Amino acid sequence: MRTPYDAELQDRLIRYAAVDTQSDENSPSQPSTACQLDLSRMLVAELEAMGASDVRLTDYGVVLATVPGNTDGPVMGLCAHVDTAPQFNATGVKPRVITGYNGGDISFPDAPARRLGPDISPHLANCVGHDLITASGTTLLGGDDKAGVAIIMTAAKHLLDNPEIPHGDIRLAFTPDEEIGRGVDPRLPADMARDFAYTFDGSKPGEVEHETFSADRGIVTVTGVSIHPGWAKDKLVNAMHLAALIIETLPQTTMTPETTSGVEGFIHATDISGGAAETRIGFIIRDFEREGLAHKGAILKAVCEAVALTEPRAQITCEITPQYRNMRYWLENDMTPVHLAHAAVRDAGLEPYRCRSEGGRTDRA
Repeated sequence: MRTPYDAELQDRLIRYAAVDTQSDENSPSQPSTACQLDLSRMLVAELEAMGASDVRLTDYGVVLATVPGNTDGPVMGLCAHVDTAPQFNATGVKPRVITGYNGGDISFPDAPARRLGPDISPHLANCVGHDLITASGTTLLGGDDKAGVAIIMTAAKHLLDNPEIPHGDIRLAFTPDEEIGRGVDPRLPADMARDFAYTFDGSKPGEVEHETFSADRGIVTVTGVSIHPGWAKDKLVNAMHLAALIIETLPQTTMTPETTSGVEGFIHATDISGGAAETRIGFIIRDFEREGLAHKGAILKAVCEAVALTEPRAQITCEITPQYRNMRYWLENDMTPVHLAHAAVRDAGLEPYRCRSEGGRTDRA
């Protein structure tokens, strides 16, 4: 379904995607990478040019702005995040437009061996005739969540250009570091000064999410005994072997992303680094309920303790850090924002459907 805003949305997404904004969970700074601010400053300039009010870039890296209202009513917020996932290269993004997708395989100019088609991504079967935007094959595109940024910026300009459209004050927030679980600084809810807010970060038309996984981050550090291999007999304790044993001992046929779906949570080993002397394993722990999340964290700790007993010369630590909690816990006290979202979807000619986000949302205020 084409809209009068397609050209502007396409232009914005292409421009925003070309800016490297990867976050870095190993960085202690806020935001975690300075490059995110390149896009944030671009958004500040564009918001000021289109006539938004109260435009500023906070010292914790969030772009805030207001589309002034002309009616009384609650203050609504619109949110999206500027960072892209750190798991794959996002430097040198070259967005390209595929006009009138024909339903077949998509090739990539910078990676001829790659292909994408409906057999790999079934959603493409619903996109025949649509214009698609992809990267060139060697990077992320960054549509998560620069598509959301483009949508909010386009909507803001439309409302500012057409002040006769009735609406209350609308607060905008573009956050950093969502991909690494640091999407909301404790100062943001007060600074955003809204009654409720919507995050534009979904995947299908009509999708309304008011539940998300609760999440913790697990870091397991295994410290072995390092010695020259020529004198290693009965002395060397290889940290990598113990790290492998931890991963192998964790549930393999249940509680992993590849064996779960729906409301089932998981323990997911995301990265491993180090060597024989010391090895670090990163985990994300997910569950829709607090109790399930705590249970999975306890399993990870118990496995680490059990493996530690097999080799008392090693040191194994397991640190679990809270990231975010299911937003349903707060929304179920007042579902008005959800009902309004469903009504808006119907007004747009779509049928709303409720879904739970298994990816998590860490930029909600």
